[in-house]
Amino acid sequence: MNKDYAFIGSFRSALVRMRKSSYQSANANNGQPNSIANNDSNELGHLDVLDGWRGISILSVLACHFLPLGPKKLEFNSTAGLLGMSLFFTLSGFLITSTLYRQPKVVPFLIRRCFRILPLAYAYITIALLLLGKPWRFWLAHVFFTINYQHQYISELTAHFWSICVEMHFYFGIAAVVLLAGKNGLLVLPILGILVTAFRVWTGTYFSIVTHLRVDEILAGAILALIMSNALPRFLRDVLVRVPWFVWILLLLLSCHRFGGPANYLRPYFAAGLVGNTICCRGSLHSLLESRPLSYIAKFSYALYILHPIAAW
Repeated sequence: MNKDYAFIGSFRSALVRMRKSSYQSANANNGQPNSIANNDSNELGHLDVLDGWRGISILSVLACHFLPLGPKKLEFNSTAGLLGMSLFFTLSGFLITSTLYRQPKVVPFLIRRCFRILPLAYAYITIALLLLGKPWRFWLAHVFFTINYQHQYISELTAHFWSICVEMHFYFGIAAVVLLAGKNGLLVLPILGILVTAFRVWTGTYFSIVTHLRVDEILAGAILALIMSNALPRFLRDVLVRVPWFVWILLLLLSCHRFGGPANYLRPYFAAGLVGNTICCRGSLHSLLESRPLSYIAKFSYALYILHPIAAW
């Protein structure tokens, strides 16, 4: 089992903004999902609730890195880091897959992604590696996003970039799928997610920073996107709705702690279930998720993620 807790909690906030739409409140009597869940079109609009989860994810990561969250032996800091990352990866997989399912245009997608992610990332890498005086091999590993496999080139200011590596690998992987098979090729993503999780079970890996042992957290978000786009059986959406949000939270928290044991293998799907439930059903949690403070934090979450190690250096 991977015990490298030093790398937990890194965060890269997804910046995809979806087109604006409104959604109706849930039916208080029968618990039916709101209009986003009931919409049989594949159009999803901007969801304020996702900004809330984005804000919570970055706050969890910052708490993991900067705050004492209890006695060290209880490992609450590690739990906060895993929680933040699982939510972030779910959001990323959901938003990227939703975008490509609606508009399966690979080149514009990659251009938009690179222009949103790379300028600040490369600027930070340049400053960090210059400050640390690292040799050229470090630069290559960072520029080509391979440090999550080449651990010897991870530095104290760029350890959090492993998640950028996972993200970039996913971007180019999903782009290749759509390029080869069109949007219907996205239906392979649930299979890939289950295979990655099965491999984690086989190797006894509760968490990892390498892509092939962590990308199921992004793929779980992709599965959620396909569910919400009516590309997968409808009973999966019914599961999202029928399990209350507080149960999803309890399951997710359990799967983010070593005490949860095998529940750690299901963390990607608990995170996706929680986010999916709040997309489908309005409830008491929405007053928090749609609050102005979380929405404001979400706007700067990517910059906070990229720059926050400098504050602790």
